[in-house]
Amino acid sequence: MRRRRRSTDELHNKERWLISYADFITLLFAFFVVMYSVSSVNEGKYKVLSETLNGVFNAPQHSVNPITVGERPQRSVNAPADNVIPPPVAEAPQNPQADLQARTRALRAMADKLTMEFDELINQGVVTLETSDKWLELNLPNSMLFGSGDAEPHYDAFDVVEKIASVLRDRDNAVRVEGFTDNQPISTSKFPSNWELSAARAAAVVRMLVREGVEPERLAAVGYGQYQPVARNDTDAGRRRNRRVVLLISRDASIRGAMR
Repeated sequence: MRRRRRSTDELHNKERWLISYADFITLLFAFFVVMYSVSSVNEGKYKVLSETLNGVFNAPQHSVNPITVGERPQRSVNAPADNVIPPPVAEAPQNPQADLQARTRALRAMADKLTMEFDELINQGVVTLETSDKWLELNLPNSMLFGSGDAEPHYDAFDVVEKIASVLRDRDNAVRVEGFTDNQPISTSKFPSNWELSAARAAAVVRMLVREGVEPERLAAVGYGQYQPVARNDTDAGRRRNRRVVLLISRDASIRGAMR
């Protein structure tokens, strides 16, 4: 029996699975390409995109009141309007005069405490304390603090400075420490002139006050040398008075504005 020859259409129909198979392979290839691109995403761009989306979805609601359809209910006459900004609360006016008077009273209280601390020496005329509404001037002879021609404090100086610091602590008054000498010339490797000696003594007192708890930003050290005498330099007594350290305690807190 002779076999029937297959037609061309039958051959094509039997090979249609190849088309589906090719489509499947193409889709599978595209899938792996997409997976690869996702796995190698730029972390920086992904972070930016993530933060942007979080900002969009977590943004606060812009509409506080819902929008009503139809007639809007009438607002009460006495009800405050939503868009009216309340007036700012007026601050209590500062009284500079009252503050000044308070600082003056505090300065006088400091003067009373210093007088109590140095009562005996003040009565003997060794220490002097001058007062006004703007400053206190505590005058200490160099012999209480330093040796002759030296800026290194001796042992008794620490007790003196401790008493002064107990009055100055926990306040904001500016304190200027001033050093003075007599007119006897000095020329050493450490102090070429009286300028350096007077400034070094003032700085030494400042350092001691800081060690006793006085804030350094309140302090200043000034050296005047021999050029601001309070007595004549042609006698021993006069030169003794000129060799001194003065603490100028200001009523104000600004150290740059501390003046006599």
